[in-house]
This record gives sequence, C-alpha cells and structure tokens, in this order.
Amino acid sequence: MLASLLGRYLRPYVGLIVGVIVFQLAQSIASLFLPALNADIIDNGIARGDTGYILMVGAGMLAITLVQIACAIAAVYVGARVAMAFGRDLRQAVFDHVGTFSEREVTRFGAPSLITRTTNDVQQVQMLVLMTSTMLVSAPILAIGGVVMALQQDLALSLIMAVAIPVLLLSVGAIIVRTVPLFRVMQERIDTVNRVLREQLTGMRVVRAFVRERHEVARFADANAQLTETALKSGRLFALMFPIVLLVLNASSVAVLWFGAGRIESGAMQVGALTAFLTYLIQILMAVLMATFIAVLLPRAAVSADRIGEVLATPSSVVLPSSPVTPRDASGHVELRDVVFAYPGAEHPVLDGVSLTATRGRMTAIIGSTGAGKTTLISLLPRLIDVTGGAVLIDGVDVRELEPEQLWSRIGLVPQRPYLFSGTIASNLRFGKPDATDDELWAALETAQAADFVRAMPDGLDTAVAQGGTSVSGGQRQRLAIARALVKRPPIFVFDDSFSALDTATDARLRAALRRDAADATVIVVAQRVATVLDADEIIVLEQGRVVGRGTHDELLASSETYAEIVSSQQRVEVGS
Repeated sequence: MLASLLGRYLRPYVGLIVGVIVFQLAQSIASLFLPALNADIIDNGIARGDTGYILMVGAGMLAITLVQIACAIAAVYVGARVAMAFGRDLRQAVFDHVGTFSEREVTRFGAPSLITRTTNDVQQVQMLVLMTSTMLVSAPILAIGGVVMALQQDLALSLIMAVAIPVLLLSVGAIIVRTVPLFRVMQERIDTVNRVLREQLTGMRVVRAFVRERHEVARFADANAQLTETALKSGRLFALMFPIVLLVLNASSVAVLWFGAGRIESGAMQVGALTAFLTYLIQILMAVLMATFIAVLLPRAAVSADRIGEVLATPSSVVLPSSPVTPRDASGHVELRDVVFAYPGAEHPVLDGVSLTATRGRMTAIIGSTGAGKTTLISLLPRLIDVTGGAVLIDGVDVRELEPEQLWSRIGLVPQRPYLFSGTIASNLRFGKPDATDDELWAALETAQAADFVRAMPDGLDTAVAQGGTSVSGGQRQRLAIARALVKRPPIFVFDDSFSALDTATDARLRAALRRDAADATVIVVAQRVATVLDADEIIVLEQGRVVGRGTHDELLASSETYAEIVSSQQRVEVGS
C-alpha cells in the first residue's frame, strides 16, 4: 500500500523529484571526489613540499565544496517542497473521501481513528518522503561510489568492507523486523487515546454530574500507559541501532588503520591513499547510517500507509448516480414507497414497509417511542444512508438518482443533536446561504424564537460561538440550528426532534411562526412529545419500524391504540409533575 500511495500522489511532482535526484547526484559526486583530491595533496604536495601544487589542488577542492553546498541546499529545498505537497494532497484526498462516507462507514472506523489517519498517519508517510528526498537518494550513490573509489585506492583493504557492510545490514534488518508489529499496535493505541480524550471532553458535564472524574482519569491513564509501553518497546529496539552502527564504524576504522599501517610500512600503500580509503569507508558506512534513518521511518510509514489505504479503499454505501436526473420542479413533494432499511447482519430491519407522502404547504409529523426508527427514516431523505428496499422520492425522482448537491439544496435539516461551528452567530446562520443579509438573519431568528436572546448578547450577530455550540444553552442551540435552516429557505424542512429542549410555550410559538413563515414549504417534524405534533396536518405513528397509524390528532386518538398510549403516558407524566 505504501508503494501505491507514493506512486499515485508523487506522480504530479515527477519534475521536482528529478531535480532532487540531479542535485543529490551532483552533491554525492562532489563528496566522492574530495577524498581523492585530499590524498593527492598529501602524496604529491605535502610529501614533496610543493606549495604551488597544494594551492592549485586546494582551490579545486574549495570550488567542488562550494558546488556541493549549493547542491545540498537546493536538494533539501526541493525535497521539502515535494514532501509538503505530497502530504497536503494525501490529507486532502483522505478528507474528501471521508466526506463521501455515509453514517455506516463513519461508525465503522470511528471519528477518533479517522482523525488520526488524516493527521498522524499522513504525517508519518510525509516524513518518509522528506527523509527519502534529502537522504536516501544520496545514500546509494555514496555507498556504490565509495566502494568503487575505495577499490581504486587499495584492493586488499576492501575485504574489511566485505565484512563490515553485511554485518551492519543484518543487524539493522533484525531490529526492523521486530519493530514493524509494534508500530501497528502503536497507531491503534494512538486511536484509543484520541477516543478516550474525545469522549471525556465531549461528556465532561456527564462525568462531573456522576462524580466519575477518578474513573475517567484512570481510564485515560490506562490508555496512555499502554501507548507509552508500546512506544518504549519500539524505542528500546531502535536505541540499539545507533550503537551497533557506531560500533561497526569504529571497529572498521581501527581495522583499516591497523592493516593499512602494515601496508604503508611495506611500501604497498601511501599515506594519502590510506587517508582516502578511511574517508571512503566512513562515507560508505555513513550512507548505510542514512539508510538506517529511512529504515527507522519505513515500518511506521508502511503501517500508516495501510491505515490510510484502508480508508481510501472503502467505498461509501451511498453510491453517486452515474447519470443524475434533474427534477422538473422544486415543489418539495416527498414520498416513501414501502421503505425497508436493515443494517448488515441484523436479524430484523429497522424500517419495514414504511410508506408516507409529505406535500407542500402541509406539516407531516412522525411520532413513536424510542427505537421506533424515526431518526433512521429521516436520515434516508438526504441520503445519509440508503434504503435496502423500496424507494425515497423527492419531486418524483428517486433520491439515488439525484445529484447530491441538488438533493441537499432542497432540504433544510435540523438534526436531533444540533451542531454549531466555531465562529459567530452570523457565520453559523449563513452556513447554508453565504450571501444572506442581516435582515434575513433577523427574520429567521424571529421565526425560531431566538431574536430576543441574540439581541441581549453584547455583540449581537457577531457574538462568538464555541465549537459545537457549547457557549450557549441546549435550547438556544436548537433555536439557532432552526434559524440556520430557515435562512437557507429550502422547499423541504426536516426537524428531527428539534424542539425537545424547548419549553412548551416557546415550542408553541415557534410552531405557529413556522406555520406562517414556511407555509409554502414541505415541513416534516419528528418528535416524541405529543404537544409538538398536535396541529400537524398528518401524524404518522411508528412502532418497531412499521407504520401503525396515520391521521390527525383526533383521528388517531380514536383509531390508534399506540398513539393513544403515547398521549396517555405523557398526560400522566404532566399530571404527576
């Protein structure tokens, strides 16, 4: 998977990669020439006392060094640009693909894991590209070139390299093989830490309300300790790598000096040649050391690439239409025909044979006990999930045949858990209509019964909103979410239990305002509270995924036992309270 990701997302930067290779090649060739010139100065300049020769060759070495420095800077600069662009494109690809996921795929991976894969995992692969661009390209050039140049200096001493290099490669390889499984476990434990931390931050009020701080601290400490333990295991293994490299390097240097001294004494080798050979040996082993840096990153990058590839290779269960159909009108007519929805592997469907029609200018309400399938039914309209049987039609066209943006532009959805983005009240209200005027925002706030508390805020529409809307109360958050949908002015409004945090008086005023200001739209309201659906034109009663009643409030009281039980139970609660 790593090779596949690199091949796909580095392809646009082939020109820059060629530039990196050229600069690294020039830098490495310059590095290989310097020891030979140094040996020449020692043997033919210093040994003979020829100052002119020393200055001439020294000037050549200085010029080569300047070229080497320039090429090294250029290689690092271009390599960094390639790595950063690669990381940007890969992050964007993962983000875009996750954006196509339905609720099923998001639930399968989990939000913390998707965040880790988009950030930490991409960073690991990006770091591999950066280190490869700046180090690995020159490593084989230095290693192969160093061997060739060392053989030219003295063939007999080259036997030392024949021993040192295999020992180094085998030692490093053994360490890498043992660390690959640890890196996979480490990424999974990073997911766990993210999940626990996310749960604790999101559910902070619940934790404090139930006095569970110590338990949650212990839970995070356990997840953190497991991550630390895995990181320490991999760290200990890699801690062995550099001492082994230095041991081989120093032992090889001592061996070269030991045997080289004897060859100089016998006249088979000159001092300059020994110096050059030692420099080439160090260059070769340093090249192996640079490859070792890549070897440190490669296992973790490979694991991260597998995790990224798993996301990219997962198709959304909501398939885009190959030939989108455009409805002739935008009246907002909604129809469900014998809809069935079941999760994979489930014994019973969540929805079974549900049919209903919602038309313009009418309010259709859906009521039922918890687990009846109300939210699942609502999720079918904007294709957050797809039916497993039957069809959902909007303006006479199956939603599976509509262009997604056309579908979403026709629906103003207020979800069961209203979410506000960090920014201001105005930026949140303009989320569905960026060019909305302040007058339109205030009109929507008036309808949503939110204008009073927004006016009471010091900055009005410019009041800052925290991520998730945690800076306002639950009821205020619901009303702002309703106002956001009203600003969009779509032909279809869908309210998924969006009045649950409102008191009955505010609920009644809001529904009356909706009747007036959304009179030309199709309104679908999901609720558990009977008071919310009393004045609906049609009430659909769901029980265990099936429609068990439909009609007005009075008609259902007389014909639906389930609805009558819901009304009776809520009346008892009101009397009891």
